[in-house]
Amino acid sequence: MLHHGRGADEQDLLPLGDALDPSRRLHVVTPRAPLSLSGAPGYHWYLVPRVGYPDPETFHAAYRALCDFHDELWERTGIDPQRTVLGGFSMGSVMSYSLALGRGRPAPGGILAFSGFLPSVQGWQPDLAGRPGLRAFVAHGRRDPVIDIGFARRAASRLREGGLRVEYRESDGGHHIDPVHIPLALAWLAQALQLRAGAGP
Repeated sequence: MLHHGRGADEQDLLPLGDALDPSRRLHVVTPRAPLSLSGAPGYHWYLVPRVGYPDPETFHAAYRALCDFHDELWERTGIDPQRTVLGGFSMGSVMSYSLALGRGRPAPGGILAFSGFLPSVQGWQPDLAGRPGLRAFVAHGRRDPVIDIGFARRAASRLREGGLRVEYRESDGGHHIDPVHIPLALAWLAQALQLRAGAGP
């Protein structure tokens, strides 16, 4: 499950899905964010009064919509949450963290977070104690001018302290998915979903 970033749409991360699944063994899903803002391109998961601190009203509306979307998808496909990785870029990573770590939500098979952060928002706290051993791949660029590298470092540290199994990677990239992280993420994904060469999904 790949959640796009601010100002993009559901088509944006399809190339990432292809890169992470060259053998076409996985069911890749890319939902569209609910907000369309006047004068702003693409779609948005929530309003941004300050980086790291989503607007509560729009954040929780997107959170509820994604809960329903994920639940319906799991029921329709028969794929268990434990066989699903929630991933994304930038704002989409924030939503992936939120759904994967939300209290009362099923723990997924892993979190794939490119250039994102753990949100600070009223009414949401990560349930780390309920997800011991959950895998997370966190990648960020040290030259990111939009979301400072400190957000990724703090997220990785907090996840580790909570008992999650975190693979953390940095590069000299900016606010984008650095190609150097793709083969590392691909190997991580294979481990998270226990994929074997030649095996089915």
